[in-house]
Formats: sequence, structure tokens, C-alpha cells
Amino acid sequence: MARAVHAFLLALGDLPDPRVMRILAQSLALTLLLLAASGTAIFLAARWALAHWKWMGEAQLDMAGVLIVLLLVAGSWLLFRAVAIVVIGLFADAIVADVEGRHYPAAARRAVDVGWRQNIRLALASLGRLIGGNLLALPVYILLFVTGIGTPVFALLVNALLLGRDLEAMVLARHPDRSRFDRGARWSLGLLSAASFVVPVANLLAPILGAAMAVHMLHLGKGDPKP
Repeated sequence: MARAVHAFLLALGDLPDPRVMRILAQSLALTLLLLAASGTAIFLAARWALAHWKWMGEAQLDMAGVLIVLLLVAGSWLLFRAVAIVVIGLFADAIVADVEGRHYPAAARRAVDVGWRQNIRLALASLGRLIGGNLLALPVYILLFVTGIGTPVFALLVNALLLGRDLEAMVLARHPDRSRFDRGARWSLGLLSAASFVVPVANLLAPILGAAMAVHMLHLGKGDPKP
């Protein structure tokens, strides 16, 4: 965990860099646009389905609309993370290359260029893990709902595991000769990144922060090339 905290502090120091801020502004604008579009699409699709199959009257439909909005608000953390991880996947190579170029120039020179096709594949794989992992955990979420705090805590743990894997894949795409993170490093990376998604305002910085932290985690470790 000490290594993860060190990487987190280094990643915080990267945020004021003009190039990082430019990527942050671009990725954040796209994330918020897609978040608004996806939220609106889910709301309209749910309303249409309820009205199309005539499961309820007009007054009940209005109440259902309010319930759908409340559910979207309640699930906004997961929806934001889903959209953000896809967007950040599109910018992943630029973020990782920038951080490496400033802090680890020797590693940057050895890095493999990651094309946009591979970035898209990584982003879609991350989205698939997010959806699949949380669907598998859904029964536990429901069981823990009565505890009040059990569901968000368990959701944080589940998504820490998923996010650690996503961020590891992001940085290893440029360094396929490097060993994977050990379980503790991957877990601590995912936990700090997932926790930053929960904190208001900080969650807007979380995708960039997680990507930069993953770069530092890779190069702060032993990171010996595979034999």
C-alpha cells in the first residue's frame, strides 16, 4: 500500500502540468457529454418500454418516471465510471506517454506505440468487466441493501478489483515485456482509484489520476522484464 500511496502522490503532482490539463479537459468534456446522453437514453428507453407495453396508467407512468430518475441518480457513480473508463481508454496512450516521458524517459523510449484500435479494445474490455463484474455482484448488493452501508462498501471493493485490472492492462499495453503487478499492488491501485471516484469533485479527476498512478506503480516497482 505504501507504494500505491507514493504513486498516488506523484500522480497528484502530475495534474497541474499543462499537457495533462489539456487531456483532462478533453476527456472530461467527452465524458460529461456521453454521461448526459446515456442517462437521457436510459430514461427515455425505460419510459417508452413502460408506455409501450401499457404496464401502468398515465399517473403511474409519471411516478415511474420519477423513480427512474432517482435510480439513475443512485446509480450515477457506476454510470459515470462506466462512461469515464471508456473515454479514458481512448486517451490512455496519450496520458501514459506524457507521464512516462517526463518521469521515466528511458522506459518511454522502450515503449510500444499503442494504436487507437487497441485503445478501443482495451476500453471495451474494461466496460465488459465492469458490467459483468457488477452483474455477478448484484445479488450480494441486494442482500446487503438492508444494512444501509453494506452495498456501497461491497461495490467499492468489487470495483477496486475491476479497476486495478483495467489500469494494469492500460500501462502494460505499452510495455508487453514487463511483468504484471503482484496482487497486492493491483489491489491497492484499484482501491485508491475506485475511492477517488466516490469523492465529489475528485471523481472528475479520478480517471486521469488513476492512469497516471498506474504509470508510477509500474515503474516504481521492480518491473524486471520477463525472461
